Amino acid sequence: MTPDARLLIAPGCPHCPTMIRILSELVKEGLIGRLEIVNIQVHPDAAAEVGTRSVPWFRIGQFEFTGAHGEAEVREWVRKAAAGSGEIDYLLDLIEQRRLDEVQSQVEADPALLCRLIARMDDPDLGMVVRIGISALVEHFAGRPELARCLPQIEALARSGSATVRGDAAHFLEQMDTPEARTLLEQLRDDPDAQVRELVADALEGGQTDS
Repeated sequence: MTPDARLLIAPGCPHCPTMIRILSELVKEGLIGRLEIVNIQVHPDAAAEVGTRSVPWFRIGQFEFTGAHGEAEVREWVRKAAAGSGEIDYLLDLIEQRRLDEVQSQVEADPALLCRLIARMDDPDLGMVVRIGISALVEHFAGRPELARCLPQIEALARSGSATVRGDAAHFLEQMDTPEARTLLEQLRDDPDAQVRELVADALEGGQTDS
């Protein structure tokens, strides 16, 4: 489905002309169905409506962005919006931008997203900021059924070839506070990596997964 786009601009914005050009070209190519451009100096209510103070701000389908973005990146998001994909990539992008509160709100509305984010922890290209952000989300849901439902994804992390990822799995299991989580932690006691073994021991001794 061809997505529509909305762009908020303001006089003196150095990056707004570039975004106007990129999005307008995509309309000409038929990759965007409709483009609405709003000058927030004339219509400040438009900025208040989406909760932004920065321009350029733009939305492509369901995805919202602030600031300058390159043409190749914008085209990729248009492709994902048209395909109805890219939801997790978008959340990872928000985490990278340190907009964790927005991600948390979306996960609260759709808890299945938490499991999908956890599964991405085994991606070797995942940046440290994103890894820390996903861990913070897990800690926010500690002891809650939303996290307990992610046991299959966390169990897969516990079998990862990366000691770092197995360590993350141990931390996530500690946050779950279920008998199933403790059983998996017990299985990690003899992990070949000393640091993972230490994390597991601390989790088990902490008693947070006691039934």
